[in-house]
Amino acid sequence: MNVLVINCGSSSLKYQLLDMSNEEVLAKGLAERIGIDGSVLTHEAPGQDKVKFEQPMPSHKDALNILMAALVDPNHGVIKSLDEISAVGHRTVHGGEAFTDSVIIDADVINQLEVVSELAPLHNPANLIGIRACQELLPTVPMVAVFDTAFHQTMPAKAYMYPLPYELYEKYKIRKYGFHGTSHKFVSREAADLMGKKIEDLKLISCHLGNGASLCAVLNGKSVDTSMGLTPLAGLEMGTRCGDIDPAIIPFLANKGYAIDEIDNIMNKKSGVLGVSGVSSDFRDVESAANKGNQRAKLALDIYHYRVITTIGEYVAAMNGVDGIIFTAGLGENSSTSRQAICNGLKFLGIKLDPVANSKRGEATIISDKDSKTTVMVIPTNEELMIARDTLSLVK
Repeated sequence: MNVLVINCGSSSLKYQLLDMSNEEVLAKGLAERIGIDGSVLTHEAPGQDKVKFEQPMPSHKDALNILMAALVDPNHGVIKSLDEISAVGHRTVHGGEAFTDSVIIDADVINQLEVVSELAPLHNPANLIGIRACQELLPTVPMVAVFDTAFHQTMPAKAYMYPLPYELYEKYKIRKYGFHGTSHKFVSREAADLMGKKIEDLKLISCHLGNGASLCAVLNGKSVDTSMGLTPLAGLEMGTRCGDIDPAIIPFLANKGYAIDEIDNIMNKKSGVLGVSGVSSDFRDVESAANKGNQRAKLALDIYHYRVITTIGEYVAAMNGVDGIIFTAGLGENSSTSRQAICNGLKFLGIKLDPVANSKRGEATIISDKDSKTTVMVIPTNEELMIARDTLSLVK
């Protein structure tokens, strides 16, 4: 069975076609600048050169038409007919409280996604565009929505409720939802396999560390707390996002003459590692600057590592212990120095890193020494595969 995975942004579309008999990626690609001049779709398949389609894409449907044609093209395609696509899995950012797991998409699901779009105005409308476009082009193929928020719907109320007037939750559903759920779900299951144990018997902390970053406490296979909140702005310092700050800073800046949209832009796009370092939102650039003596760059990294360390401490307390810590995503998978700095702050957990194992990249591996009291792992995340697995399990 071939499953097509679609991830729609406001002006982009990422895709993968997977053969689920062996979980092999048959093709993948990215359409960029949809609805903007200079649209381009880059398509690649194993063993073939990348192919670029530089042509107008006024809508996501146009981008989908190009990628469908690429999949069946006699020169660089990987299937003979679109009939070989058995199902489509859609990454959907926000499911609110309505969805506790992935679901087959029908009219009622689409209606509920429209209702919850106010909680993710930058993401859900784009996800809906992709769903509708796929339904037009593949009307008989089952579609599945896989939510970034669903994995966190097992959090207890004491973890997801904010201490605000309760009527704000009743009226507007203001609460912690959490994100990166598909990634946290995937790596926590992979970690159990790597440790040779049942996930139902483990206390794990998943560290999804990249330009966007979040931590998740996974108790017996279920999310019991996570660092992002109502929106992906909360929690850790990130590439351009501030993470948790004193909320009184917002009215303070408003009284200084800043408009609310301006404050929102500062917190989401001008803060974090970029805002503190003044160098870049790319951790590679910031690490390079810090190594050359740039003190603000060093401070930005120190804040980042400190926030991760203290949040791990919170989750150890929340679960009354921890068996394994997982590093994943761009920084988590590739920066041995950041992993080392974070683990140096967790010596109370009896962590000892194996320096040779910690230097590896791109493979799932245990990086802690055999004498370490807590197992530390690097596991490359694969959200597309997790989406494809959920899609397969539902449509079968």
